[in-house]
Amino acid sequence: MGTDDYRQTARLEDVAAAAHVSLATASKALHGKPRVSEDTRRRVLAVAQQLNYSPNKLAQSLARGTSGTIGLVTSDLQGRFSTPILIGAENELRAQSTSVLLANARGDDALERNHVEKLLSLKVDGLLIVQRGTNPRPSLGRDWGVPLVYAYGPSTDTEDCSVTCDNVDAGRIAVNHLISCGRHRIAIIGGDETYTAANDRTKGALEALAEFGLEPAGPIRYGRWDENWGRAATRLLIDQGVEFDAVVCQSDQLARGCIDALKQQGLKIPEDVAVIGHDNWEVLTSSSRPSLTSIDNEAETIGRRAARYLMDAINGHPHHGVDYVPCRLVQRESTLPLD
Repeated sequence: MGTDDYRQTARLEDVAAAAHVSLATASKALHGKPRVSEDTRRRVLAVAQQLNYSPNKLAQSLARGTSGTIGLVTSDLQGRFSTPILIGAENELRAQSTSVLLANARGDDALERNHVEKLLSLKVDGLLIVQRGTNPRPSLGRDWGVPLVYAYGPSTDTEDCSVTCDNVDAGRIAVNHLISCGRHRIAIIGGDETYTAANDRTKGALEALAEFGLEPAGPIRYGRWDENWGRAATRLLIDQGVEFDAVVCQSDQLARGCIDALKQQGLKIPEDVAVIGHDNWEVLTSSSRPSLTSIDNEAETIGRRAARYLMDAINGHPHHGVDYVPCRLVQRESTLPLD
């Protein structure tokens, strides 16, 4: 066996032999345990570094009574929100040498519970529960024997740990950006009012307008999260003679429909009317003409933070309540400031 091979396959036994100590002493020295002299500890650490020794993660997990795996149950594997959440969680867990077992509940409550039970039978150390939307959801309870963390759709139980985006602040960001672009007659086109996101984004937008002594231009109407409603709501504003120089659309689909309707009226974006969307869905924002300014939900950050909180709980430091991740403005051509 060559030197490189030996360095790559060094075991605790090799470190102990080279340092002339017992296995128990080598393990204590490497893990900072007491009852090891400082000279011995230094010698063991030096040998471990020389041999490129890396502790066996599985053996460490078994010694702690953990498996080194977590379960992740998602309600939507195809979703544009859940997918980046999964990527963020996986990146965080991989950095901590933790493996992920993935299950797709497809929005079915009974299937979700079945997946949880199956993953627990595989001895996972904890569970990440990822929703397709931000509406609060019922807790799965705390009697599973392992910690649970909820991502995107927060648990209604304040004792649980949940991570989601701050849609109230997203509404503020949208209005503040338009005002910074010199706009003061700002209309708002709402999404589906049964979604918490629509109400939260309206709340933030109204708070931001009020800070400047402003009110929305025209009535706030709610409808489907699609381009058809974006077009129809914009035509209503125009047909009713509402004077507006900017529109907050509560999704990028709504914004695309809004832009279509404005163009049909011969209005220029952003010269006549600035338009901002929500969600920063790349397939829409980049292909829009002009390219669409939008508010990003920071889904990957939500995934990373939820995974970090789960690892904290597994290590005995649980978090409680809902952590709201700030959203982020991505400015493009649809809201360039006035000259």
